[in-house]
Amino acid sequence: MALFTNSIRFVMVAALAAGVTLVTALPGYAELTGAVVSTSSGSINVRSGPATDTKAVGTLERGANPTVHCKARGEQIDGHVRASSTWLRIGTNRWISNAYVTWTGDAPIIQWCAEKNKAATAAKVTTGGDDLNVRAAANSGAARQGGYGDGSSVNVQCQVWGQEVDGAAKTSVWYKIGTNRYVSAGYIKWSQGLPWLPWCGQDPPTIPRGGNQGFIDSHVSAAQSSDKATGVPASVTLAQAILESGWGKGALAREDHNIFGMKCFGSPGEFALGCRDYGTFECSPTGGCFDMDATFRAYDNVADSYRDHGELLSGWSRYSKAMEVKGEPDKFAREIHKAGYATDPKYSDKLISIMTQYDLYRYDV
Repeated sequence: MALFTNSIRFVMVAALAAGVTLVTALPGYAELTGAVVSTSSGSINVRSGPATDTKAVGTLERGANPTVHCKARGEQIDGHVRASSTWLRIGTNRWISNAYVTWTGDAPIIQWCAEKNKAATAAKVTTGGDDLNVRAAANSGAARQGGYGDGSSVNVQCQVWGQEVDGAAKTSVWYKIGTNRYVSAGYIKWSQGLPWLPWCGQDPPTIPRGGNQGFIDSHVSAAQSSDKATGVPASVTLAQAILESGWGKGALAREDHNIFGMKCFGSPGEFALGCRDYGTFECSPTGGCFDMDATFRAYDNVADSYRDHGELLSGWSRYSKAMEVKGEPDKFAREIHKAGYATDPKYSDKLISIMTQYDLYRYDV
């Protein structure tokens, strides 16, 4: 497939938290004490991952003092202390929401988890000797905001897509390290491996709720908005979303709101925040399936994913015959299939089956 993938088996990776401030130096990895569980009453669940749809593996009573290893970005929780998408790893397969945690004294700097259930990781400048310029925006032409010497530690808040820089590594990713302060990721090395950083301003991971109909209900608005803007039938779009994302359970859909498996090919396009690598499993038209890494678009929210999908189908000449029958969803599904949207020989049959089973036609604009 050119831009889309079907039946993708994504490698599930924990997304990690944002929301820290700039410092001139960071300590080495250390287990942090001083955390206090704060609830209105009772206890909180300890989860096996940074979301409430993961297994509960224990509880912590109000006033408990867990040791914090590192932080991760996960499900948004409106807790007793704050609303937060930050989760704290307090042991192997043991996570609690930062929404229920206070600290004795000033809150410490909590380093990123290198990856799910592994040690924290710190970012250091790697230039080979020169100072690294801090810029007011994610490009080398923006105003200089100071600099960091080679080997200095920086505290990364989140990432943005900007000017491509050929540093120690060639990349278009920049790191936000403070208000109007950015450095190129091409000159940053992580001590324990690259963390799964969020994009600046990105919605928290999407956690499926309410079963199949719950997924449909939460996506109808985005599908209809795309329908109004592009003419792509909401019924077909919803069926594709269901099929491509596995009812929103795939890592790409959860973490980066990419519902349709849209790839980057070097550019995030008009509607995505940036590009990120995922492990995937694909099958070729000539036969044979294989594991591979591919770069996919990351979105601010689900609605942007739907709009990007609609703009592509309505704007590419290869799908022009489908747009001629946009008022007939079943025919539309067969035409995009014929045009090469998917290599699965039963792809359009599957879409029509989903549309019929859940009466998705009622959502067409």
